[in-house]
Amino acid sequence: MANCAFLGLGVMGYSMAGHLVTQGHNVKVWNRTASRAQKWASEYRGKAYTTIAEAVAEADFIFLCVGEDKDVRAVMAEVLPAARPGAIVVDHTTASDACAKACYADAEAKGLAFIDAPISGGEAGAVNGQLTVMCGGDQDAFEAALPIIDSYAKAVKLMGPSGAGQLTKMVNQICIAGLLQGLSEAVFFAQKAGLDMEEVVGAIGKGAAQSWQMDNRALTMARGEFDFGFAVDWMRKDLGIVQQTAKSLNISLPVTELVDQFYADIQAMGGHRWDTSSLLKRLTE
Repeated sequence: MANCAFLGLGVMGYSMAGHLVTQGHNVKVWNRTASRAQKWASEYRGKAYTTIAEAVAEADFIFLCVGEDKDVRAVMAEVLPAARPGAIVVDHTTASDACAKACYADAEAKGLAFIDAPISGGEAGAVNGQLTVMCGGDQDAFEAALPIIDSYAKAVKLMGPSGAGQLTKMVNQICIAGLLQGLSEAVFFAQKAGLDMEEVVGAIGKGAAQSWQMDNRALTMARGEFDFGFAVDWMRKDLGIVQQTAKSLNISLPVTELVDQFYADIQAMGGHRWDTSSLLKRLTE
């Protein structure tokens, strides 16, 4: 049993912190909107705090799951003076590798460990404790945190030094962007051709075209359902990080850049909170 603090109870963090409790860990939580932290504490019989300093003071492991770089840096500015020496900070936010490296250095200077650990699996993965976690940081800190992270993950891997987890998440988002655009065009084509999408997926879903997105999103897309948690606004944030990093590497990602603009079209249609499979809406409306 470990003493944990969980900072950020959004779509993902709320369930992740809950899994820590159900696995027997002591969990103190903080959220920018205090009422959500109180709701979590009531549901999981945990402890909610109104300040980050109170939440992290006695924690062995401090988990972050917030919005973007600026949020990570703001939270870390309050964590660093309040955390006990030797504590391990695990950041599940999807942020830049530059942010991760800066936080790692700041933590090290204060006698803390820092692991960048972005996640994949969406809201369903968080609720079901089946997330994939891509980590960057030191081996010893990773090995210490692994049994705790396992509370809500199906796969956890150390990808390399600080920043490597965030870079791996960027690869993940590049893949998803291209897959979803291709799947959107496929669904649109099938519908216009008069095919039954369920029959189509049954025919091609075990061959070379198969993907997680096809298995889990093709039929919901065909039904016009786009409320599966990971919002277009967040995908655009992630793809912005990808493109900034690609620029620093002096490389071009033309498909990723194009799909990012398609997501901008979805936002213009009012789909900020639609999930990422809503690319189909550009074609059907």
